[in-house]
Amino acid sequence: MSSSLLTCNDLHVGFTLENEFVEAVRGVTFSIDEQATLGIVGESGCGKSMTALALMRLVPEPPGKISGGRIRFRETDLLALPPQQIRMIRGKEISMIFQDPMTSLNPVYTCRHQIKEVILQHGITPVDQADGLIESILAEVGIPEPKRTADSYPHQLSGGMRQRVMIAMALVGNPALLIADEPTTALDVTVQSKILDLLLDLQEKKRMSMLLITHNLGIVGDIAHDVMVMYAGMVMEYAPSTVLFDEPLHPYTVNLLETLPGIDTRKERLTIIPGEVPTLRNIPSGCPFHPRCSRSMPRCAIDSPPLLDRGNSHTVRCLLYE
Repeated sequence: MSSSLLTCNDLHVGFTLENEFVEAVRGVTFSIDEQATLGIVGESGCGKSMTALALMRLVPEPPGKISGGRIRFRETDLLALPPQQIRMIRGKEISMIFQDPMTSLNPVYTCRHQIKEVILQHGITPVDQADGLIESILAEVGIPEPKRTADSYPHQLSGGMRQRVMIAMALVGNPALLIADEPTTALDVTVQSKILDLLLDLQEKKRMSMLLITHNLGIVGDIAHDVMVMYAGMVMEYAPSTVLFDEPLHPYTVNLLETLPGIDTRKERLTIIPGEVPTLRNIPSGCPFHPRCSRSMPRCAIDSPPLLDRGNSHTVRCLLYE
């Protein structure tokens, strides 16, 4: 885990809304090492999924636009590639598990048909061997009856089984990087745990890197090597997982940790973060978190804090640490 597989530098993504260009991702920088996991956490609407879509070059244009930055995958600048070349990387070298498998899978095609599309698009195996590969990858992700499942339609499967089909589709090309965007959304707790364990096992077996996106810091604690906390499209804190959990610096990170159930058994009620995540057209001046921050100072509403290096590969965007 010593060399970077993917490096994202000063990424900006925006949308034109009623003739006004607003940014959903603002200057995001991070890297993912070979066989490592980066966890991106934050509340809904903070720019996590849009960052992932930018890595895959799936930002809808128009109204969206990747307006700045650089994304380097191994020796390739992904933002400089023409559409035909990025399609050869997307789904094979970089794959993505989307939030909701019920809407991501096409309801009018069988699972076999949809996985076979990926195989044929990238020439992963000869056509006459595709069915065998499909059933093999379905078995690998823990589906007990791979042939029956392959010939089923998405609505005939449970939520956990649909998610396993999505994972199979993402892994059939043996990608170097897997992007998992809220992979346990809408699943019950026991199924969530099984899906996360499956992803960990497959990552180790296939020696791939992973970008795990979630709103739950508790999920990344045992999975991610590094954690990036986002708010209003910006990186608020970035650190190795053990460092972040031992010494969270940004008030927003502290608040996220306090909302986790079970952290303090003396609490009678769960902690909540007051206020709401700002909309794209209503991002506060200065530090975007200051209206909700219990430690804000008058200058927090005026000065936009830079990312400050605190040592141990730990950076934080907060005026408290200048």
